[in-house]
Amino acid sequence: MSGAERRGVRTGAVRRRSRRVGPREDGAQRGEPAGIGRALAPARLRPADLIRVASVGLRTRRLRAALSALGIAIGVASIVAVLGLSASSQAGLLDEIDRLGTNLLTLTNGQTFGGDTAKLPFAAPGMIGRIGPVTEVQQTGTVTANAYRNAHIAAVNTNGLSVLAASVGLPSTVGTTVAHGRYLNAATAKLPVAVLGAEAAKRLGIDRVYPAERIWLGKQWFYLAGILHPATLAPELDTAVLVGFPAARQYLGFDGHANTVYVRAHTDQVSAVQAVLAETANPQSPNEVRVSRPSSTLLARAAAKSALNGLFIGLGAVALLVGAVGVANIMIISVLERRSEIGLRRALGATRGQIRTQFLAEAILLTVLGCLAGVGLGALATAYYAASKDWAIVIPTIAWAGGIGSAIVIGAITGILPAIRAARLSPTESLRTV
Repeated sequence: MSGAERRGVRTGAVRRRSRRVGPREDGAQRGEPAGIGRALAPARLRPADLIRVASVGLRTRRLRAALSALGIAIGVASIVAVLGLSASSQAGLLDEIDRLGTNLLTLTNGQTFGGDTAKLPFAAPGMIGRIGPVTEVQQTGTVTANAYRNAHIAAVNTNGLSVLAASVGLPSTVGTTVAHGRYLNAATAKLPVAVLGAEAAKRLGIDRVYPAERIWLGKQWFYLAGILHPATLAPELDTAVLVGFPAARQYLGFDGHANTVYVRAHTDQVSAVQAVLAETANPQSPNEVRVSRPSSTLLARAAAKSALNGLFIGLGAVALLVGAVGVANIMIISVLERRSEIGLRRALGATRGQIRTQFLAEAILLTVLGCLAGVGLGALATAYYAASKDWAIVIPTIAWAGGIGSAIVIGAITGILPAIRAARLSPTESLRTV
């Protein structure tokens, strides 16, 4: 190609480029805006603006929003309260067990091969006391007698009370103290004197010890010396009337055999003592002796009690489901009532996505507000009940965090359909309702 031909090609390209850009340059010369003919980008919806717009429906319809959030609040409150009370009761029980000690062992008589009730040897408490790591040994024996408030009560009205012969050092070993009066000592253990367990005193209608106060025991009067506090590690003592071993033999025909022996040992040697306790108490028939650890029993009872929490959590989940249906209902109604608002916002430039985000955020905001109210109510209920029982106030993280998380999920699920429905509304059709 010659030089003249190349110059002609370049000139033609410049002319074609001038024709493409000419109208834009002419438009600028005529004073037209530079953005004419271009697609306008929608304004961004900032988080603060989103919250303000999403809360419009809640602020203008407060009563309806509050009633819709009530179901969410009740469900979350029940779940928080159940988990909080369970954790608080377990914490209180563990604190009490730590205070009372985990080194208490209980030895009771079992059964013979023939199925009869076995008897512990008379020497069993003394033999157990010779075990090196053992620090305390106390015992009780079952007495065949009934206790009544006075001699005029029918014999069948026993109130489920038992009569036990007890050693003089029993309260400190089982971890309880005297609430009123005094416990048995070496002198009163030989006399017709009795001490009541905490529940036994309630059933007899006795709340304190007065001078010369008596109860009808074994068809004779016994003077009342004291009332015990509840024995957490030995609950069988709470419903018992306690008398001394010598007095039980002399006045009530007691045979002197101990039925239960309470043993305290060094904490690091409890398992070793438990392993040899039956053979030491009854060398000839160790199979007729039962050995248990009350603290382990209490822990198992607490675990079984916590298993019932699933039922109450299920009831709370039902309340959450009902609340979710209420939120979905109010959001659908809100979309129908606010068609003019949706059309106006669409006409002013709001996109379908922004409308969808607004109503979805409104549903989530409604459920979160109900959830926060429920967490507060559940925490207050837990704190009140735990304080009344002298428990440590414990609200597990899973309780309130799970409540908030479930509220967000419920709000998203219940709000997605109304949000999509609102976004699909045509601006012209919506503005016809204005």
